[in-house]
Amino acid sequence: MSRIGKLPIPLPDQVSAQISGQHITIKGPKGTLEREIPQPIEVKQEGEIITVKPTNDSRIGRQRHGLCRTLVANMVDGVSQGFQKRLAIQGVGYRAQAQGKKLTLNVGYSKPVEIEMPDGIDVAVENKNTEVIISGISKELVGNVAARVRAVRPPEPYKGKGIRYFDEQVRRKAGKTGK
Repeated sequence: MSRIGKLPIPLPDQVSAQISGQHITIKGPKGTLEREIPQPIEVKQEGEIITVKPTNDSRIGRQRHGLCRTLVANMVDGVSQGFQKRLAIQGVGYRAQAQGKKLTLNVGYSKPVEIEMPDGIDVAVENKNTEVIISGISKELVGNVAARVRAVRPPEPYKGKGIRYFDEQVRRKAGKTGK
């Protein structure tokens, strides 16, 4: 049995869960998230605690046990606190602008790159237009959008220019001069 899967998920104040078969809906102050749980897993709610258990001892049930528990726990955290990813832009003349649901990146291409944010994602730009903050209630969606923004200009190893996660360390190469 999964060590992570065995842990119960406590529901904070103002968060409610509704389970009907394999469908779970979590409502909180920041919004509502829904997910379909795969078949060999069973989700139960007893009072203010949600537990996740496999219905049988099959290989697939054991594989999905910890995953499903983590997905439900992320849903609970998202509707109560939310998630955010911070990206740093490094390079001379590189900058970002946020206008509503649109992020415009000037990162060394001949034209600016515009990225439309999906529903449920908010974007903000700080620190002289070199820091992008992506926030939302779905951890999966926030991470996916942050990865798409980073993929526009990933950090390169020689000068370190590009878009990187805020806490990401980029290994630098010496280059041809060997300095």
